[in-house]
Amino acid sequence: MLIAYLTLTSCGTIGRTGVGAGIGVAAGAAAGAGIGAAAGNTAVGTAIGAVVGGVAGILIGRHMDKQKAELEEILPEDASIEMVNEGQAIKVTLESGILFATNSTAIGENAKTALKNFSVNLNQNPDTNIEIVGHTDITGTVEYNQGLSERRARSVRDYLLLQGVQGDRMNTVGKGIHEPVADNNTIEGRLQNRRVEILILPNEKMIEEAQREAETAR
Repeated sequence: MLIAYLTLTSCGTIGRTGVGAGIGVAAGAAAGAGIGAAAGNTAVGTAIGAVVGGVAGILIGRHMDKQKAELEEILPEDASIEMVNEGQAIKVTLESGILFATNSTAIGENAKTALKNFSVNLNQNPDTNIEIVGHTDITGTVEYNQGLSERRARSVRDYLLLQGVQGDRMNTVGKGIHEPVADNNTIEGRLQNRRVEILILPNEKMIEEAQREAETAR
């Protein structure tokens, strides 16, 4: 299953940084999701499998290349977009404060523009499923942060629903404090750890079409 990894962080200024996730398939169908890390980043912690091999993998990679270029056109210039996992995955990062005020789950006005643009891209690339993963820093109790991460992930999903992204494409998960990407002992590190990550996964249709095209090309 392919993961195009999109991170929308939850408390800070907008910025792009790349990380990715992997792609895995079973023969003729999408592989089941599992917990894992992508591109050597232990913070990813979402469903990935083996990279799609051969011509089918190349075709999926081309789709992700195209989507990466589209995202670079519509997302803020200070965001970072990186192809990872042998070119079969993308991670886009928007820094945290743009999404939520401190201890809030309400989408900020500035964040709405970024999410609207993102939803346009999702709707133009419909053969994907989306995993929205909430994360926090270690400030506060473990229980509170777990709930906050879940609520923020749902808040992003609900806003994307309002923009016309189909609900059956989206799933939400809260990771709380458990998957930091930076040092929680510093202000800068805690800022990076407060985030919402959106992963874009190929659905079964995309994988099967890539496999059929690969067979035709033989």
